[in-house]
Amino acid sequence: MGNAENKAEAQIDWAMAREWWAFQSPTKAELPQINQAAWPSRRIDHFVLAKLEAKKLSPSPAATKHTLARRLYLDLTGLPPTPEKMRAFLGDETDGAYEMLVEELMQRTAYGERLASMWLNKARYAEDQAHQVGGNIAFFYPNAFKYRKWVIDAFNNDLPYDNFIRKQLAADLEKDNSVTDLPALGFIGLGHKFYNRNRLTVKAEEWSEQVDTLTRAFLGLTVACAQCHDHKYDPVTQKDYYALAGVFASTDLVDRMEDGSEIKKDSEAHKKRIGTIHIVRDTKPKDLHVFLRGNTETKGDLVKRRFLKVLAQNEPKSFTQGSGRLELAEAIADPNNPLTARVIVNRVWSIFFGRGLVATPSNFGQLGSLPSHSELLDDLAVRFMVNNWSIKWLVRELVLSSTYQQNSQIISRNELIDPANIYLWRMNRRRLSVEQWRDSILAASNNLDRRGGESLELTDTKNVRRTIYGRVSRKKLSDILIQFDYPDANVHSAKRSGTTTAIQKLFIINNSFMVEQAKGLAKRITGDSSATDLTHIQSTYALLYNRQPTREETDLGLAFLRLPAEGKLTRWEQYSHALLAANEMMFVD
Repeated sequence: MGNAENKAEAQIDWAMAREWWAFQSPTKAELPQINQAAWPSRRIDHFVLAKLEAKKLSPSPAATKHTLARRLYLDLTGLPPTPEKMRAFLGDETDGAYEMLVEELMQRTAYGERLASMWLNKARYAEDQAHQVGGNIAFFYPNAFKYRKWVIDAFNNDLPYDNFIRKQLAADLEKDNSVTDLPALGFIGLGHKFYNRNRLTVKAEEWSEQVDTLTRAFLGLTVACAQCHDHKYDPVTQKDYYALAGVFASTDLVDRMEDGSEIKKDSEAHKKRIGTIHIVRDTKPKDLHVFLRGNTETKGDLVKRRFLKVLAQNEPKSFTQGSGRLELAEAIADPNNPLTARVIVNRVWSIFFGRGLVATPSNFGQLGSLPSHSELLDDLAVRFMVNNWSIKWLVRELVLSSTYQQNSQIISRNELIDPANIYLWRMNRRRLSVEQWRDSILAASNNLDRRGGESLELTDTKNVRRTIYGRVSRKKLSDILIQFDYPDANVHSAKRSGTTTAIQKLFIINNSFMVEQAKGLAKRITGDSSATDLTHIQSTYALLYNRQPTREETDLGLAFLRLPAEGKLTRWEQYSHALLAANEMMFVD
């Protein structure tokens, strides 16, 4: 069978395989020719406008300052602006007001919390396991929040993305390693632990999950599809898969003290897992045999631990340093790797535009979508690396662009040509993530607790912290997360789905969390008893939607408030509940 494997691998034309767009090194492009030379404000805009003009499309007018401020706050911090902050921005007529707001928001702790919400789904962050026998919680992760904190801090400190990769795979193996970075190893260390872990078949499933999370998150490739056979579509062989799986076969998931030392037996940390971190350690290095057709009892050739052949210039070098985790991290973070920068640039783009330049952010292979703007993606990827792999640099490039600052209104002529807005002739109106939505409601009711720390249950009515600090379960997600499209924490999530269901509205209308926040909002608004209902209504719209109510909205509100109270809530509490439940609370223009 070994000869058959070699024959199959030899049949791959590696030179031709590397001609696929995603395996070609990105290059900084020449700015394309455009007609509307006054429109671009960033390099991004030249590429977008060139496509628009080629497709006979025209860009949309800039959004109003009010719309831009709300958009920026929600995109960069996950929270809406307060009425006071909105008034200050609208009243600032200096040329650099918008740029100054961008810089201010990126310096807030909330910025890292917002970006971390994206990354934690890629790392399939969770605090327990999907399986549990009786009361056995030995495989749970009570201190998973320390990995989450590390990720938040990494974004806030603008840790270069190549180092972000290295530390999550091999913080303990770096030459100048720091104990403060050990929680980063939760990227692997918070993975699945199955029962009967000493059995080879069980270990093989853990390795498969680890390879899948790693390659989809960092490389946008579905390498785990080659576990049982060569990949059906991409130039990834079974030997490629087992070369990576061998790295994880030489690694174990462990609990350690925060300084990385061994936990003393019978200590409080050992008994209650207090003050520990969930990380990894190298075990005895070993290479794996190919499991023919995925069967652990039928072994083929022995495969040296190494990187993917298609991403190597010639034959990939074997990993020789322990498990190979650090060498693997270096191979992924290598500027010559054609995928890594493209993949993260595309992920960050999708946060701010609602859709990636590649619509399949975790699959840049043959079954993935082709880029809508290939030269733009490559140009951004190259400049991202040149600018020290800085996520804040990338975010700045995106939100300062004229493309980002367009309004979201429909232009009928454009819609006929490009109904899905693939070519970005307007800004996409986007539904808020569950984190943005719940946090906005807490902020409006004046109940938001900005502290982080250990995870709290989102079903706890006393939990008014930001949603990112809620407990995430693989066994059973919180109802609010399930209803509003938080992904399954058992697997890497490429992107959030966006469903609209009757159950969502029923949750908003009937859940005790919403009722309590409505009470808080009503109390906040009507605290000034000397103000009129009209003034209160205007204050409510400014607080919730960052705008003033229309005449019709004002009249409806006043008419509703004149009616006698019914049920357990006051009229103002009912009115507050209705406005919190409105669609406008769930969308950003």
